[in-house]
Amino acid sequence: MCVGMAKNSFHSGKGPSQRQLRVGELIRRSLSDVLMRGDVHDPDLTGVSVTVGEVRLSTDLKVATAYVTPLGGEGGEALIKALARNRGELRHLVAKNLTLKFTPDLRFLLDETYDRMDETRRLFSDATVQRDVARSDDDEDDAGAQD
Repeated sequence: MCVGMAKNSFHSGKGPSQRQLRVGELIRRSLSDVLMRGDVHDPDLTGVSVTVGEVRLSTDLKVATAYVTPLGGEGGEALIKALARNRGELRHLVAKNLTLKFTPDLRFLLDETYDRMDETRRLFSDATVQRDVARSDDDEDDAGAQD
């Protein structure tokens, strides 16, 4: 490492490191298992099916942000509040399944990936967009013929 460079400067702007990805996946699996088994003693989380789509870690691995969605998509805000209320217990339960020296603080956000995919599909099915895409393909074919 060069003198004067920050330890994490190699990963800034280039996406998560392999370690962040690996630890995030371990936490995602552990959190999913804890929620599936219903280990948290909160009536708002009892019987609720939760999908943990992704867990992203900060560069220092001290904060883990879990992107979650309730099965069926209804009651997302209530789910986030219930998880936030129980984050200490969830952190403790997740830590039992990990072999990390330090367990990151857990944060929860609603996973909007599926909503964005639906919106993207809707946009691509629009007649105007399909016409523009077809026109763009024709322009590329014409440019290739000139070469």
